[in-house]
Amino acid sequence: MTVAPVGIRCPEHAGSKPRGAPRPIRSVQRPLARRGVVVSGQALVTKVLVLVNVVVYLITVAQGAGIDSPGGNLYIKWILYGPFVSNGDWWRLITAAFLHASIWHIVFNMWALWWLGAAVENALGAWRFLLLYFVSGLAGSAGALVWSPHTPVVGASGAIFGILGAGLLLEWRATGQLAGNFMSMIVINLIITFAFASSISVGGHVGGLIGGILATGVILLRGRFRAGWDIPTVAGVVAVGALSVVIAYLKVRGLSA
Repeated sequence: MTVAPVGIRCPEHAGSKPRGAPRPIRSVQRPLARRGVVVSGQALVTKVLVLVNVVVYLITVAQGAGIDSPGGNLYIKWILYGPFVSNGDWWRLITAAFLHASIWHIVFNMWALWWLGAAVENALGAWRFLLLYFVSGLAGSAGALVWSPHTPVVGASGAIFGILGAGLLLEWRATGQLAGNFMSMIVINLIITFAFASSISVGGHVGGLIGGILATGVILLRGRFRAGWDIPTVAGVVAVGALSVVIAYLKVRGLSA
């Protein structure tokens, strides 16, 4: 369109091709929230996390007994188990989130991560999402240890529940209501979690959910999404992860392998 003295006119009626016409837009950003959350469509971190989980699973399959029976040295070194954490293996609080017990376990978790992670990452930005993911993973591990420290736990479910918690707050910010799609997904998944508590880490799911809500709450309170690094925001989110580690330490202290 061309700006003319009588208003905005199309090029044909203006008599010439407009000077300085804008180039075609290659990608469009659309608002997710009415108060500053922006969705782009890249979700690079989500894709990388899915890839890392799949690669780790293939390694444990190669070291284990087949495609549906992972195991081996990496599996043993990374699995979350209270007595091992008590003996100083603190890395297990996060490495266990990259292990999976079966082919269906990783398929369902990676499908959820791909679908939910992309939406939340595009809203928060790559680095904030990555921080949220790891903090939620730590919170999930802490919850699993609080619930049952002598039960071995693996899986990205804690981090994924953290993403659900983040989506809940982001949806509330966008619509002004909590009773939306993310709330429905959380309720359904919690029902499934408690219904199959014998084979699912209840503490891991609940812990990850709480961690994700707290971490996202810090980001929302600061009101900083994609405006570069904001030290108070990062410090607040890291504090949620540190609190998770402290809770895990207090729970496993004194346990012996």
